[in-house]
Amino acid sequence: MTVEDLQELAEQEQQRQQQFTHRLMYCAAAGCISCGSQNIRDHLKKALQEKGLTGKVEVIGTGCMGLCGEGPLVKVLPDDTLYQRVDEAAARRIVEDHLVGGRKVEDHLVDMKHPFFAEQVKIVLEDCGRIDAEKIEEYIAAGGYEALAKVLTELQPAEVIEEIRKSGLRGRGGAGYPTGLKWGIVRKVASDAKYVVCNADEGDPGAFMDRSVLEGDPHRILEGMAIAGYAVGAQQGYIYVRAEYPLAIDRLRTAIKQAERLGLLGNRIFESEFNFRIDLRIGAGAFVCGEETALIRSIEGRRGRPRPRPPYPSERGLWGMPTLLNNVETYANIAPIIRRGSAWFSGIGTPKSAGTKVFALAGEIRNTGLIEVPMGIPLRKIVFDMGGGTPEGTEFKAAQTGGPSGGCIPKEHADVPVDYESLNALGSIMGSGGMIVMNSTSNMVDVAKYFMDFCRDESCGKCVPCRVGTVHIHGLLDKISKGKGTTDDLAMLEELCVMVKETSLCGLGQSAPNPVLSTLRFFRHEYEALVKPPEVFVPSGNGHDKTSHA
Repeated sequence: MTVEDLQELAEQEQQRQQQFTHRLMYCAAAGCISCGSQNIRDHLKKALQEKGLTGKVEVIGTGCMGLCGEGPLVKVLPDDTLYQRVDEAAARRIVEDHLVGGRKVEDHLVDMKHPFFAEQVKIVLEDCGRIDAEKIEEYIAAGGYEALAKVLTELQPAEVIEEIRKSGLRGRGGAGYPTGLKWGIVRKVASDAKYVVCNADEGDPGAFMDRSVLEGDPHRILEGMAIAGYAVGAQQGYIYVRAEYPLAIDRLRTAIKQAERLGLLGNRIFESEFNFRIDLRIGAGAFVCGEETALIRSIEGRRGRPRPRPPYPSERGLWGMPTLLNNVETYANIAPIIRRGSAWFSGIGTPKSAGTKVFALAGEIRNTGLIEVPMGIPLRKIVFDMGGGTPEGTEFKAAQTGGPSGGCIPKEHADVPVDYESLNALGSIMGSGGMIVMNSTSNMVDVAKYFMDFCRDESCGKCVPCRVGTVHIHGLLDKISKGKGTTDDLAMLEELCVMVKETSLCGLGQSAPNPVLSTLRFFRHEYEALVKPPEVFVPSGNGHDKTSHA
């Protein structure tokens, strides 16, 4: 395929879409499918047939539209009208009232001026909810693969890396390492072979950001990885995705086949000397395989266990070769940066945290779902404006960011900017993007125990601090939560958390104590209310010794 062929294909698809008066986009992401969106598709098609509109209106399954708690969702294009909780009757009324009668179905209508939508800036999610994820032509018509064509025909690898560096993009997998810097390191290492790996092993409880992007816009990841391969000098890519994401896996497989068929993956892409292929590797769902060295071992067919670093994967990774490893959201930002320029991207967010961040908003909050917001937005705006606050009769208490590796941010710090540095200062992390809201009914000791239970279960067991320490931390939390703990137990809990954090081999163990330490920092009174002074041995002098509280 040539650049001209790509442009012609985009124009053909745009003309095809213009033949329809409307496009009915029903949510075909996992969340809406689980509440019956496939049935809604059938009802829409039946109503169109009855009204003689089958050839004039197109019904399309698309990616996540964001407002997950109100599904099934249906969007009417080109007027961008969104309907929620669509059932059989509502589907019929969308056709009869909206399309035929020109009247919107008010009782299912979503207010697109609501802060949940108005505050969002969509870069990663710009195509989700607007294209058919299983048709490469729709991605191309929306500007897909233009960035890949640009780098292969206009830019040298060093220029691509410099553009990513100037954008200020930081890795969206959690640590926030500068993406351009990582790419530059891999580029400079001399080797006969290099690899590009996408970490799609999203394992945080309550997180579904990467899954939604893979389900709704898989070609964006393929394009980002191909650009990365050209920049660092790799010809092979791997997407490591957990088996619990069957829909994402199916759509990735479809996308790879389509891209290969059109020559957008494979040999001599856009008639250049660049060859690049992408394969899938399915993970068994081990949380530790989200750690880069464990993930690499799993791809190699070995047990997913971390190894000490250095050497880092950028120098010695997959099969001992230099390996670039970024997560789904990081790759999803690459094509937009190349198309629109680094200055555009760096102008969004904050000077040290550029661009946007996708969050899975869950927990005790009115509006749950997927959001994409500029870096630096106050947490209060996310929770109270976009999320609508906690359910009636309760108050906001804390927000957990970063999943089991993160920490709890109390209501007193609700005005904190959501960026890397600000969250780190409060003992939390950005993480991959999970955000769980807790209200006044939440017991923070139980919250800490829940996350520690997760971490002890997911520990690979390789290093003693994590294997043994997480078990003992959980045991102390369980003892305290049942009112059987003492002040000595509380002191031991804090000491043990610090030890595990400072001596564990990999990021799982090093960050596992974060939820405990952050709740001890901000909600210590809840722990202290449950513990009592330690019992001491008191000699009686008459042979009847006894114990008492100090």
